[in-house]
Amino acid sequence: MSTVNREQLVEAALALVDEHGSDALTMRSLAKRVNRQVSSLYNHVGSRDELIELVRARIVEGIDTSPFDGQPWDVGLEGWARSYLTVFAAHPNLIRVLATTPIRDVSTFVIYDTVIGALIDGGWPLQDAVAVMRTVEAHVLGSALDIVAPSDMLDQGSVPAELERAHAALDPRYGESTSAIAAFELGIAALLDGLRARRAALATID
Repeated sequence: MSTVNREQLVEAALALVDEHGSDALTMRSLAKRVNRQVSSLYNHVGSRDELIELVRARIVEGIDTSPFDGQPWDVGLEGWARSYLTVFAAHPNLIRVLATTPIRDVSTFVIYDTVIGALIDGGWPLQDAVAVMRTVEAHVLGSALDIVAPSDMLDQGSVPAELERAHAALDPRYGESTSAIAAFELGIAALLDGLRARRAALATID
């Protein structure tokens, strides 16, 4: 029997969550997936919580912070948000567990430090930077779930005809404009417009 290393366990854990949801990720289910005894997993990871953080580290490798390089804060924020969306739309089952587990992974904090630093350099007060970042992050994570929702999640045929406005707005002819991608685009544009306006207002107070 070939040996199993930590990286292989992380990949197996990620596949488990992708296929069956975050509740399926237990040390027992992971051991079964890699054909090992549960006790042998502890040679590589100390606990399920540690495993989750290793999965987090694996996922955030794909989040690009280079849009902040030499760019205004809002340009960087948009590029980061789009990269973030791409990563989590590919692994939506991870959102629940990662969003509800205290972050201990240093590489995640490195990303946050880059974002927060760009916001502060762009004139945002230190005390507001995390809220700005989390506002965009919340939109991204919600959009990632929306993108993988069933195609008939909002279906005109399910809306009673007497609910005239909702029924009319879901006309299939408007399909592209009512899609999850369209909602993300509208939301990120509105968020950035609002953040620019708020930043400008703060500048007048300074």
